[in-house]
Amino acid sequence: MKKAIINIGLILTTILVYILQVNFFNWFNIAGVMPNLFVIVILFIGLFGSKTMGSIYGLIIGLLLDLVIGTKVGINMVGLGLIGFLATVFDKNFSKDSRMTIMVMTVVATAIFEVLSYLLNYVFISINVEIFNFIKILAIELTYNLILTIILYPLMQKFGYYIENEYKGNKILTKYF
Repeated sequence: MKKAIINIGLILTTILVYILQVNFFNWFNIAGVMPNLFVIVILFIGLFGSKTMGSIYGLIIGLLLDLVIGTKVGINMVGLGLIGFLATVFDKNFSKDSRMTIMVMTVVATAIFEVLSYLLNYVFISINVEIFNFIKILAIELTYNLILTIILYPLMQKFGYYIENEYKGNKILTKYF
């Protein structure tokens, strides 16, 4: 029953993130660049959920984004699925207790998602290659996601450990042996 409530909460969080992404951050952008809140959410789900939870949520949310706002189906799906998988790798190798570690994870995940998305758009849609413009957009988005991660970290950590205790149990010693 608790897992169903957690999944409903994650779905409602995803809907709220979509509303914020589409409405709120359209008004509050920096040089026309908005943060990518979905990368932060999928990273959060992958870090604190079960082994496959981040990838599954990433694939489903990416597919829905591709169907609603994408030009080609599969670009966001592949990117967010990869971020979900990357989050499980981060969970095994790094601590979630440090704010600095979470900030580095967010920067790496955002950079990987944007570079992959840019490359897939180049291959499938044949967009023009503008490296300087891409680097400028990437730097602004990395900064924006980093600031939002710093602000949201206490809430993410509190809810995340609740999810982790429910899905993974309290296996602190077995994690290291």
